Amino acid sequence: MVTETVRYIDAISSVLRHELDRDDDVLILGEDVSYGGPFGATAGLSESFGPRRVIDTPISEGAVMGLAVGAALSGCRPVVEIMFADFVTLAMDQLVNHAAKFRYMTDGKLSVPMTIRVQGGVGGGYGAHHSQSLESWFLHVPGLKVVAPSSVADAGGLLTAAIRDDDPVIYLEHRGLYWTKGSFVPGGSPTRIGEAAVVRPGSDVTVVTVSRMVKTAITASEKLAAEGIDIELVDLRSVAPIDWDTIEDSVRRTRRLVVVHEAVTTGGLGAEIVAGLSTRAFEVLASPAVRVGAPSAPVPASPFLEQFYAPSVEDVVEAVLMTLDDREERPAHAS
Repeated sequence: MVTETVRYIDAISSVLRHELDRDDDVLILGEDVSYGGPFGATAGLSESFGPRRVIDTPISEGAVMGLAVGAALSGCRPVVEIMFADFVTLAMDQLVNHAAKFRYMTDGKLSVPMTIRVQGGVGGGYGAHHSQSLESWFLHVPGLKVVAPSSVADAGGLLTAAIRDDDPVIYLEHRGLYWTKGSFVPGGSPTRIGEAAVVRPGSDVTVVTVSRMVKTAITASEKLAAEGIDIELVDLRSVAPIDWDTIEDSVRRTRRLVVVHEAVTTGGLGAEIVAGLSTRAFEVLASPAVRVGAPSAPVPASPFLEQFYAPSVEDVVEAVLMTLDDREERPAHAS
């Protein structure tokens, strides 16, 4: 297979086309998907596969999700596109009370092989209704798998894995990553759901993060390296299930933990990781774990204010330094 350098969104488009061609049971459902959707991920698919497999739906997320659940129960593998992650709130009944529960309620006799593509995150001045990071909501629901790729390669590999999975998978896309470039193998193998990746080995502090914050953490680690501080950077890739073994193995070596995510800090993924790690390896921690996330406020529409909302490189650097000394003052995004 030939490796290409493509954009993150192109990797998504390539996998959708490949899976539609590979498996006649795969369907694409969503608002304006025949026209490419809001960011062009499905462009050209309707012309290639027709309106019976690339299906434009009404502007009703609840109806779309319900249709997809029924299709999945009937033997199809629907891929639902929700334009913005915020709009999943309109389909939570179908997702939480139906898609996530059928396998359990039927003792494994029924499965719901569906993928829900949602995009969101801070950037572009989209405002409070189009910028939320809601992964911790999904993490709380047994029966859902949740992935959030940060790289082009994982955008392709995790989408392939999601479509082929026999359970519902929430596939979280950050629109701030859409135009980043990286290596990609068209028609490549799936990336195993539930396995984190050590992006940067290190010995001083473990930084666990996901999605676009991986890029922020990489830049922070480079700045810290210039000061002689060696960061081990763990990209979760999967929010549910969490790869506890990789996190614990890293923290047992570094003895320090920082968790970074773009979502609101309160009740976020960071809280779950800190709590989980504390039950697994509390005795090895040389200092309290630190969470870095957004404040408890809606995302501002003002581009000027928005730049202060998500954790910055400086916030990550400060959080790492906090684990290495006894300062009581914490940066604005840390807790």
